[in-house]
Amino acid sequence: MAITILPPVADDVSYPDSDGDSMSMDSDGGVDLTTGGSRPHKRPRLVAGTDISSGVITPGEVVTDDPQWMRGHGTYTNPLSTSIIATVAGTVQKTNKLLSVQPLRARYTPEIGDLVVGRIVEVQSRRWKVDVAAPLLAQLPLSAINLPGGILRRRTSADELQIRTFFSEGDLVVAEVQTVHSDGAASLHTRSLKYGKLRNGVFLAVTGTGGSGISSSTVKGGIGAGSTTVSSGAGGVVRSRRQVWTVNTANGGGDVDVILGVNGYIWISKHATDTPAVSSTTESVSITRMEEMVSSSIYSSQNDAIPPQTRREIARLAQCIQVLVQGGVRVDEETVMGAYEASLQVDLEVGDDDYYDDDEGRGEGREYLEGSKAQRILELVLERG
Repeated sequence: MAITILPPVADDVSYPDSDGDSMSMDSDGGVDLTTGGSRPHKRPRLVAGTDISSGVITPGEVVTDDPQWMRGHGTYTNPLSTSIIATVAGTVQKTNKLLSVQPLRARYTPEIGDLVVGRIVEVQSRRWKVDVAAPLLAQLPLSAINLPGGILRRRTSADELQIRTFFSEGDLVVAEVQTVHSDGAASLHTRSLKYGKLRNGVFLAVTGTGGSGISSSTVKGGIGAGSTTVSSGAGGVVRSRRQVWTVNTANGGGDVDVILGVNGYIWISKHATDTPAVSSTTESVSITRMEEMVSSSIYSSQNDAIPPQTRREIARLAQCIQVLVQGGVRVDEETVMGAYEASLQVDLEVGDDDYYDDDEGRGEGREYLEGSKAQRILELVLERG
């Protein structure tokens, strides 16, 4: 016996809309879309004339559907419409008619000419692999450094055998980005007398883009101890500002060098007059003069004697940078010096008697800047800015 399949028959079902009327299915099984009562609400769009730089945009959210805007970094366009949609979580930045989303947290993107502070993580036959907080490890070729004695020649197999005597795993270096490859990896060089191995100081790591945290630790032969991680809302090192300078500290601390890497790595150390690798006042010299100045001491990992007063002022500068990052203030020379001067003013406001009553401990621990002192420093920095 044959089986006959009959087509389904749908009842006429009514759905109330927002005005109280009802909409019914048509005979073809479709829905009347002329009324908008049952349609889901769309996400709010940022159209022209609104403050698009405020607020946080989430991935997948429509920034605007106005065709007059062009999309930038952190966005993409729907090929079927003119909508600009965010791909990262961050704030919207407007440059003329260009819209881009600045991520709240991202890795450092190398650019040619950037001054960076990196850590050696791997030693290969003819190059070093350096961590510069980028998605890929940077490379420092053996041919891109100054040999002891200023020898300007081709590197041989003998130099490759002694490659670990120049830099080894864990060493910190300050270098300049020479080239950026197609995959995003950077090549560094330390051919200038302002670059080289870092010692006699303390290392800080601040996120370079967006500013989502700060961590401080010590390196081999550093002056501090321990490691901390503090979260923050915004911050980071400002690009296109002076990144190396010397601070004439108070309280008998002498001169202290500060190096702000664009990648968010910071080095604070005792000023070394006999080592031009970290000096910001080194003038350009001829090649013959450079040969005389470059010696084997620039690759030494042994720290010099650092007085307690200098240690305290280095710790004070490190705490000032932490206060800036915790408060969401961008880190540059102006804000760091403003925070340092504000910390000295806060010490005068508080007084020594609030810390210790005896003369031996007077002034100890004053570089610890947290709580109400940190809040007061931020207020003074913002007032001066």
